[in-house]
Amino acid sequence: MEYIRAFVVGGVICIIGQLLIDGTKLTSAHVLVLFVTLGVVLTAIGVYEPIVKYGGAGATVPLPGFGYALAKGAIKGAKEGGILGAFTGGVESGAGGVAAAVVFGYLMAVIFNPKTKN
Repeated sequence: MEYIRAFVVGGVICIIGQLLIDGTKLTSAHVLVLFVTLGVVLTAIGVYEPIVKYGGAGATVPLPGFGYALAKGAIKGAKEGGILGAFTGGVESGAGGVAAAVVFGYLMAVIFNPKTKN
């Protein structure tokens, strides 16, 4: 059942993103920024935590989940280190995911031969 909930929550997030791209003049970059920002805002007001508890990876893997991780790290950092911790906490919590994306992206670029589209 956990997999189904993750699939549904992640799918709903993706559907919302696709509807925003198709139905508005927003580009995919705008939607990316909007989703990360919404993840931060919804976490700050306590709305995203129940979604994460229900949807698991379906809520934490997509873009709002990155905003969620940043906000949780900033909140934890602020509690432990004051105002400076609010700035460093988000960076610390997101560093693992960003580092993994860079490393795996580099490995895929080395392993596979990219081709240009015609």
